[in-house]
Amino acid sequence: MEIVAAFIDIVLHLDRHLQWLVANYGAWIYAILFLIIFCETGLVVTPFLPGDSLLFVAGTIAAAGGMYIHALFAVLAAASFTGDNTNYWIGRFIGPRVFTREKSWAFNPVHLERTRRFYARHGGKTITIARFVPIIRTFAPFVAGIGRMAYARFLFYSFAGSVLWISSLTYAGYYFGNIPAVKQNLALVIVGIVILSVMPGVVEYLRSRAARSA
Repeated sequence: MEIVAAFIDIVLHLDRHLQWLVANYGAWIYAILFLIIFCETGLVVTPFLPGDSLLFVAGTIAAAGGMYIHALFAVLAAASFTGDNTNYWIGRFIGPRVFTREKSWAFNPVHLERTRRFYARHGGKTITIARFVPIIRTFAPFVAGIGRMAYARFLFYSFAGSVLWISSLTYAGYYFGNIPAVKQNLALVIVGIVILSVMPGVVEYLRSRAARSA
């Protein structure tokens, strides 16, 4: 429980924690943020790391002079893109070795073929849109690799999604984060960003559940 409480505190008071890191680590803050975003997008075991809220607050601190906004964008876009691609190749390497049991419910090769067909048809928009949905953005490239989505196609949408995701949130923080009303209620803004981020997943879950009930 203490670990959960500490994580919630970091997310809700990200401005204070990130300002402390900037003040104490100087230029190393770019490497720290690169590592966080890389792990959040590149490792299926770390989907809990802050993403959207971190980008917004980082942009806010950049506007206050703590970091260079364009360097911040370039570093984090690179972290997102390389994390995405690492996750893809992990999935591509693991998939054929795991989905080999025809009588298995979870690892049946039939599921692998369905995944392959899905990503052949909808993979592009899935990879791009998933950028804006926590947890989903961690698993989408992994599943794309399992489904052996054409790598050239994945590469294009991964790059586009990385640029859109990083730029929209860091520059939003840069231009709007230091408006007095936003700055004075930054904790509420962070909560709002988290809620808006998870809403597409909640809506899709409720829609699927309603369709099954019907």
